[in-house]
Amino acid sequence: MSEAAPAPAEDAAAPAKAAPAPAEAASTGTTEAPPGPASTPPPTAGRHALYLALGVVLLALNLRPALVAVSPLADTIRDDSGMSAAATSLLTALPLLCFGLLAPVAPRLGRRFGMERSLFGTMVLICAGTALRLLDSVVALFAGTVVIGAGIAVANVLLPGLIKRDFPAKAGLMTGLYSMSLFGGAALAAGVTLPVQQASGMNWRTTLACWGALAVVALLVWLPQLRSRTRVGAAAARQAAHPVRGLWRSPLAWQVTAYMGLQSLNYYAAAAWLPTVFQDAGMAPGDAGWMLSFSSLLGIAGSFLAPVIVGGRLRSGTLAALGAVLCALGYAGLLAAPVGGAYLWMTLLGLGQGAAISLALLFIVQRAPDARHAAQLSSMSQCFGYILAATGPTLLGAVHDVSHSWTVPLVLLLVLLVPQVVAGLGAARDRHVAGIG
Repeated sequence: MSEAAPAPAEDAAAPAKAAPAPAEAASTGTTEAPPGPASTPPPTAGRHALYLALGVVLLALNLRPALVAVSPLADTIRDDSGMSAAATSLLTALPLLCFGLLAPVAPRLGRRFGMERSLFGTMVLICAGTALRLLDSVVALFAGTVVIGAGIAVANVLLPGLIKRDFPAKAGLMTGLYSMSLFGGAALAAGVTLPVQQASGMNWRTTLACWGALAVVALLVWLPQLRSRTRVGAAAARQAAHPVRGLWRSPLAWQVTAYMGLQSLNYYAAAAWLPTVFQDAGMAPGDAGWMLSFSSLLGIAGSFLAPVIVGGRLRSGTLAALGAVLCALGYAGLLAAPVGGAYLWMTLLGLGQGAAISLALLFIVQRAPDARHAAQLSSMSQCFGYILAATGPTLLGAVHDVSHSWTVPLVLLLVLLVPQVVAGLGAARDRHVAGIG
C-alpha cells in the first residue's frame, strides 16, 4: 500500500470480508456468490505500485530455480554422494510434497504477521535452505531442500492474495507477470545451471548455492514493503486461529482446486519423463534435455499471454479449453512422430501448459471476493493440487513399466486433459466463493 494511504493494522492480517451473498443465495446455504463489491483497502498506485510489482516478479523468480537446478546436476550429485537414483529423485519429489502439505499453514502466517513480513520470511527460508545445502552432508542436502520447499510453499499461497489485494484492477496483468516469472525462473535454472558449473569448475554444492544470490536480491528489493504494514493487533492474531470456513463445501472452490491439481499433474509428469521419451525414440540425450528447456521457454509466453487476454475476446473458459487442445495436439504428435516433429510438439505443449498454470493462478484471484478468501482458496487448491501433482511422475513411470512403452502413458496424459477442461469450465464461471468467518 502507498504511504499516502496506510492501511490499519487489522487490514494487513485479515483483509476486509466479502460482501454478503444475495438473499436468495444465503437462504439456500450456498457457499458461492455472484461477484459484488467488497470492502477492501485501496489499491496501490504510482511509483510504489511499480516497486511492489517489481518485488512480486523477483519473489516469483525465486520459486523454482533452487529446486529445478537439482535436475541438471542429478548425475553429479549421485556420483559424489553415493546416493541411489531413488534417493536422488526425492530431491525433486520432496518440494512438491512441501507445497501441498504446508499450503494450509500459509494463510494463518499471512494473517498473523501480515503478507509483507510473511513473504519476506519465505525468501529468508530460501536463503537459509540454500546455505544449508553447502554443508558436506546428505542430511543437510535434504534438510536444506525441505527448508527451501517450505519457503516456496508459503509464497505460492500468499502471492495470489497479495495480487488480489493490491492490484484488483490489474489482476490479469500481474498474474501474467507472476506466472511468467515462475516459468522464467524454471527455464533459467534448467538451461544455465550445468553450463555455469562446467565453465566455472565449481562443485555441485557451490553451483546450487549460487541461486541463493537471486533470493538475496529479492530480499533487498522487498525490504521497503515491510514499512507498508504495521504489526497486526491482538484481535487479528486471535482471528488467525479461525480461517475462512465453508470453502470445502463449495463446488466452485473444488473446481478451482481440481483445475490446479490436474494441470500440475500434467506438467510435472511430462517434465519428468519427456526427455526419456525422446531418448527412447532415438534422440541424443543432450538434444532431449534441450527439448524440455525449449518447451519451458515457450511456456513463458503462454503463461504471460493467457491471463492478459482473458476478458478481451477470449473468456477464461474458452482459453482453458484451448490450452488443453494445444497440449492434446502436442501429445498426439509425440505418439505419431516424436523426433521428426519434436520442435512443433514441444511448442504446442509449452504454450498449452503455460496458459494452464496462468489460468489456475488467475482463477484463484478471480473467484475470491477479497485477499483473505484468495489466500484461503490458494491454500486449498495448492494443498490438494500439489499432492496430486506429486503422484504424476510416479504414476507415469509405473504405467510405462507395466506397458513397456510410452504409448499408454502418453494416452493417459491425453485422457486426463478431459477432466481438466471440465474443471476449467466450472472454475471460469463468473462467481465468487464465499466462506464463513
